[in-house]
Amino acid sequence: MTFIWATRGRTWGFRFLLDAGLDDPRAEYLRHFTGVENVMRAFRRDGDVVVARFADPLERRDSAGRVIPHEFVVFSPTSDSISSVEDAIRELWPLVEETFDRVWDRPAPPERR
Repeated sequence: MTFIWATRGRTWGFRFLLDAGLDDPRAEYLRHFTGVENVMRAFRRDGDVVVARFADPLERRDSAGRVIPHEFVVFSPTSDSISSVEDAIRELWPLVEETFDRVWDRPAPPERR
């Protein structure tokens, strides 16, 4: 996969579920999300890297009632077709939806891949 995906589940906290093959996805995540840390709906392009955050399309919430966010750092070539949050939802959500459906309600997060 050419993207990092971070989210949280019903009872487990923020985790990287996809790491784009990086040993330390957190470093890339922090570098690219600087400036949009507190915005629920975010989009930014930095060269061939896209940053996108959007609320769970099925409006799921964690056990504390907070909206589940999905956060992505997307690298080329996947980033090439993304120019907005709407594009990110259309392009990325189908790639992770099935996985999230399986894991979001588990008591512990899955291992990242």
